[in-house]
Amino acid sequence: MKHLQIFWAFFKVGIFGYGGGPSSIPLVHKEVVDHYKWLDDDEFSDILAIGNTLPGPIATKMAGYIGYRMAGWLGAINAVLATIVPSIIAMIALLISLNSFSDLPWINGMTNAIVPVVGVMLAILTWDFLVKSKKDLGWIPCLLLTAGSLILLQFLNIHPAIIILVLLIVAFTMKPKEKREE
Repeated sequence: MKHLQIFWAFFKVGIFGYGGGPSSIPLVHKEVVDHYKWLDDDEFSDILAIGNTLPGPIATKMAGYIGYRMAGWLGAINAVLATIVPSIIAMIALLISLNSFSDLPWINGMTNAIVPVVGVMLAILTWDFLVKSKKDLGWIPCLLLTAGSLILLQFLNIHPAIIILVLLIVAFTMKPKEKREE
């Protein structure tokens, strides 16, 4: 039963993760934290942070790790396959028919209509991470890290992996503090 749940959870991510990794992250969160409760928010955040420091698609990295954690190597293979099979099938079908339908207005409308939904999903996940960071760090460090990351990413064009790597090194060298009370 566990393998079926793993497959179904990540198959849904593979089907509905329109737009790639960023749109898949909230879907993975919904399945593994909210629905199946395989992880809590802290564990999910840790997996996401570590996964972002590694090369490759985030959805498959997270699927592999979570599948492994839930059911060993078979779980990892199961989760990764469930994540990529919908994309493989869709790519083959879409590329075969793309030339025939690419000029239809409803195809362009459908694509444009999905973009705001993905944006809202990412905004909700971002807010959840900010609230968690505020709880762990306090508002001032949270806002400083957020603003600093925005400046480094958007205005100085520093690669996200470099920022994540530097922050991981800083975090590993810091002494742990007691969690703040709300």
